[in-house]
Amino acid sequence: MTSLPFAAALFDLDGVLTSTSTLHSACWKQTFETLLGEPFDAERDYLAHVDGRPREDGARAFMRSRGIDATEALIRDVSEHKQALVERALAEGGAEAFDGSVRWVEQLHRAGLRAAVVSSSANADAVLRSAGIDGLFELTVTGADIRELGLRGKPAPDGFLEAAGRLGVRPGRAIVVEDALAGVAAGRRGGFGLVVGVARGASAADLRAAGADVVVGDLGELVR
Repeated sequence: MTSLPFAAALFDLDGVLTSTSTLHSACWKQTFETLLGEPFDAERDYLAHVDGRPREDGARAFMRSRGIDATEALIRDVSEHKQALVERALAEGGAEAFDGSVRWVEQLHRAGLRAAVVSSSANADAVLRSAGIDGLFELTVTGADIRELGLRGKPAPDGFLEAAGRLGVRPGRAIVVEDALAGVAAGRRGGFGLVVGVARGASAADLRAAGADVVVGDLGELVR
């Protein structure tokens, strides 16, 4: 990988660098079942409707899948409830980084590549600090940035394009690393030079179908 002509790698956070996907899924489940009385499958519904999307978009997608009138007020209430649960969970348990991911980012640094995080989560910076890996990344584009800049959430490539632009790197010279189908699709739509899928939740076949060039079970497989 590191011998290829890339200048930067853009990483999703949850499920790629840190093990907070389970935390987010549990918070979504509690939110939907408490506020809406709608059963939420922590694996199937998480992957299909909310994984990799900004909170508001995930809430809207799930409610529409259930035929619920997704008013802006209801979307806001659901999103804020979920965010409060995430903040509480992070304060109580923190986040852990995947060892293989850390080792591959360090290898990319040694090869001269720059690294950034692009996450739909407004908690991205807090999660990176909690996991002790914030120093590995030059910049972050978070869910808060996406909202403030009026960017579209994944599967639109806006967040990744914003990060590449801040780094001064053309998309064709950047790697996108994602575990969510929406994120992989964003990398493909953005014209990035390489899209790496991490099969932690979504299957390898689904990640390839969404546009991944390479699929691994853990980024440690890429360490040489």
